[in-house]
Parts: sequence; C-alpha cells; structure tokens
Amino acid sequence: MSSKPLTPERSATRAVAIENAEVARIFRELADVLEVEGANSFRIRAYRNAARAVEELQDSVAAIVREDPHRLTSIPGIGEDLAGKIAEIVRTGRLAALDSEERKAPTGAVELMQIPGLGPKRARALAERLGVHSLRALADAARAGKIRTLPGFGATTEAKILEELRAHEPHEGRMLLATASQYAEQLVSYMRGLSGVERAEIAGSFRRCKETVGDLDLLVCAAPRVRVAEHFTAYHEVEEVLANGPTRCSVRLRCGLQVDLRILPRVSYGSGLYYFTGSKAHNIAIRALGRKRGLKINEYGVFRGARRIGGSDEADVLDAVGLPWIPPELREDRGEIEAAREGTLPTLVEASDIRGDLQSHTTDSDGRDTLDAMAEAAQALGYEYLAVTDHTPSVRVARGLDRAGFRQQMRRIDRLNARLRSLTVLKGAEVDIRLDGTLDLDDETLAALDIVFVAVHSHFELAPEAQTRRLLRAITHPHVDVLGHPTGRLIGKRRGELFDLHAVCAAAAEHGVMLEVDAQPDRLDLDDVACRAAIDQGVRIVIDTDAHATAELGFMRWGIAQARRGWAQRRHVANTLPLERLRKLLHGGRG
Repeated sequence: MSSKPLTPERSATRAVAIENAEVARIFRELADVLEVEGANSFRIRAYRNAARAVEELQDSVAAIVREDPHRLTSIPGIGEDLAGKIAEIVRTGRLAALDSEERKAPTGAVELMQIPGLGPKRARALAERLGVHSLRALADAARAGKIRTLPGFGATTEAKILEELRAHEPHEGRMLLATASQYAEQLVSYMRGLSGVERAEIAGSFRRCKETVGDLDLLVCAAPRVRVAEHFTAYHEVEEVLANGPTRCSVRLRCGLQVDLRILPRVSYGSGLYYFTGSKAHNIAIRALGRKRGLKINEYGVFRGARRIGGSDEADVLDAVGLPWIPPELREDRGEIEAAREGTLPTLVEASDIRGDLQSHTTDSDGRDTLDAMAEAAQALGYEYLAVTDHTPSVRVARGLDRAGFRQQMRRIDRLNARLRSLTVLKGAEVDIRLDGTLDLDDETLAALDIVFVAVHSHFELAPEAQTRRLLRAITHPHVDVLGHPTGRLIGKRRGELFDLHAVCAAAAEHGVMLEVDAQPDRLDLDDVACRAAIDQGVRIVIDTDAHATAELGFMRWGIAQARRGWAQRRHVANTLPLERLRKLLHGGRG
C-alpha cells in the first residue's frame, strides 16, 4: 500500500498519534521497493532494521517527535537521516522517498515478492517481461504455463509457485494478530477517551486471538446523545469512510484494515459482544441450545417470546443455556460446548503462570542485544530463568556458534549468574537438524548445556515421509529437550515442512521431548490445532518468545494466546514450573 497524502486536518492530528506499526510498515515497503530496483544492500538493510527497531520500541515515536525529536537518534540503528524520515512520516502521514521510489519500480513486483522463492530479480522479470502485476495474475500465468517460458524459471519453479500461492491464499488480505493489535489497542483507547463512552472493545477473530485478522469489529456502549459515530470517523488513521449510520459505521484504516463499529445499548452490550466475538459455528451451536429451551438468542439479547431476559452481560448468554464461562479463545466449535456441559473445560494457562522464557538469542549469533542485556530485561520482567539458545554453525545467516563459541559463552553465563540477583540464565543452544536428522553440534557440548532445542532451518520441501524420519532421528537423541518451531512455517510467507505429527508427538512423549509454541508473531508454531493434538498425546509444551532483542521478550503474550487456543493448561506448559522442577524435565535430569 502506498504512502498516501492526508488532508491538512488529518495531518495535524496524525502528528501526535501515528502508530509505530505504521512507521514500520512504510519503512518495510520502501525496503521492498528498493530491493526490486536492485539498490544498495546496506541501504535496504538499514530500512528493514529501522522498521524492526521502531516496531519494537516501547515508546510512541509520535510522542518522541512531539516532545523531543533529537531522542530518535538514541533508538538503535536510527541515525540523523532515518530520524528525519520518521519525523516526516509522523508529521505528514507519508514519506516522499517511498512515493518517489514507487514511481520507478515495476508495478506489482513488490506484491509478487510475498511468494517464497520470488526474490526481487524474479519478481521484476515477471512484472516486466510477462506483464504479471498481481498475485491473481501470477496464478493465472502459472496455470496457463506461461511462467516456464521465462529464462531461469522452468516447469518445476512454475509448479512451486502454484503450490506457494495455494498456501498463501488463506492469509491473503489478513494481518498478523500482533500487528493488528497495535492499531486495535490505539483505536480502543481513542474511543474510550470520548466522554460518555461506557465500554469499547474489539470482538471478532481478534478477541478470539486468531493468528491473523481480516478486519476489526469494534463495539461501543455510550450514554445517550454521545456522538460516537462522529468521533469514530474522525479517527486519525481513517483513510476512507465506507458506511456511516446512527448505530453502524464502517471505515478503512490507512494500514488496510477495515473496522466495523456497532453502537449498542447497555441492555444488549453483553449479547452483542458474545455474538460478534463468534465464531460463527460456535454461535450457531449456542443458538441451537437456546431454541431447545424455548429461547431466542441474538446480538440484541436473550429473549423468551417477546420478553428480554438477559443481554447486558456476556455471561447472560451462557447462563441462559446452562453453561459456564467459555473463554473467547475456545469459541471455535471444536468441542468446547460439550466440555462445558460435562464440566471438563480446561483452566487455561495465563501470563501470571509463566516463570521464564526458554528460547532467546544474543549478539553471539543473530540476536540484536547482548547476553547481559537480555538477562537484565528478563530479570526486570520478574522471571526466574531465561534460556539463551544461540544458533549452531550450519545456520550461516545467523552466524551460529561452534563448539569453542558455546564453551566461551558458557563461561560468560557462569560469571553473569554470579552477579544476577533473582534470575538464572540457562545455557542452551538452538541446534540445526541436518538433512539426515543428525545434529549440528557435538555430543560433548550438547551434554554440557542445560537445555537443547533442535529445529529445521532448511530443506522444508522434503516429502512428508522423509521429513518425519528426519525429525524422529533428531528428537530421539538423548540430549534433546525441545523441538523448536516444529513446522518451520512463516505465516503467509512459508508453508513449512509437512510430516506425520502423530508419529512425532508419540516419539516426543516417549523420550520426554517437549514441543515449542514459538511466540514470534509470524511463526506461532505450533499452531492451535497442532498444539492441542500434542497435548492430547501427552507431550509437554514450552511457550517462549524466540526473542532476538530485549523488546521481543514481550512477545510472550502471543504465545500464551496461541497455547490457550490449543487448550493448554498450566500443567501442560514446562516453563510454568519453578527452576528445580524444570531441570528434572531436561536431559540432565531425565536420567
């Protein structure tokens, strides 16, 4: 999406309220355009690093620009030039450099780069030589056999493009939950700031914590005559008003998200929140239970005939059908209603249950903060432990450590632990699983570590049978503790490997190996369905951030949300245990 101009009125408002996510989006878009143009790699990397730094920043860049623009250069990776561009975006809602570069780039080439395997050169070739300017056109060209005619592509590449397009389709037009939250939470705060607003919440798939969000459903309850719709449509991020009525409005934000506002009376707010939270299948099942009791349940309330008997509180809906509270994350019609009826609903894991983070990276490999900084940040969060799990040598892009590097890091961790007040740093590694299932680190070093993650970082395309054998060989190694980001997927970008999950879970349960729910917003791997399947087979999980910077330790909330969708309870999650009990699960304590 282009960096588009605002009206002067909205530009003035934006200067104090633009979200960090919007600045990051513009920088990433500029980096993509420059990559298509074949620009200097250092320049491209600078914009990508700046996007990441701004996105991870705790403070609002808009507030910094307003109060002290010189502070921008204190953000890691932000020099004078980038600070000036941030200020430009905040003050005008656009970036002239992006507008200029977009005019030079082939139309649609950046969009084509969303598909794995289509780098800037191939995307440019498809746009310029084949006239492919969108993903839809790419699919048409592939199905027509046109892509194979281009030099350097061929029938195999064409088939792979079609396969990746099919994997990409379910996520097209959707935004990562963590990214959507930056827009959603700011919008809710803005609406709650209007005098007379009593309640304002986001419902829909966002409230159910689905990993991607297509749009936002905003529900507001306010005192009579409060000008809710007018306040909503005047929000600084609104690019287009799609519909505007007394109780319903719809807008499109500059980031592309559509937001539908519904203004509800107090007597209907709870039933409206339940209805618009969904899912559709869950709601149908709840309404069917209501009909059996002679009730009508909809977004306006719970009715017996023409008489309203409930609806002001969400619990009214469940009380009416004789069910206890069902957390929003479970409302997918996957057995939660039956479990509620039978009294077997899980008590889901919560943020307060987490005692530590079991995967993190430092500047010793591909992290962006030092060992000391990561430890201090984890200690500030009140954690009991933090595992540092830098990469091994074969992950070259991550500058992995070798045997000597890990030994040196272990000595540094010993010295660090002697200084720390309340945190223990665990010595760990994220060990690459080679193509044949062997591990990218020697057994003696593995034995000396406190915790060993293993993970696939290449050859995702192996046939499912071969991939299963590869994973089984790795997780049956006696020093392995956790299978990290088990499918290797990147949401909307890479499908990840296919394998026999049942067989892998069975082996993991037998050997005491845990499976990871990686909280990185573009991974959330295991997904919710696989997480529940692993738990059902008796496998413990770990929820961790895979943090590559201190700010990413805050990603834990997304991993917890994913695990909750997978029906995870505290007892299923290893890092809810105190350190001494955790050690008994690891290879040094399994005996």
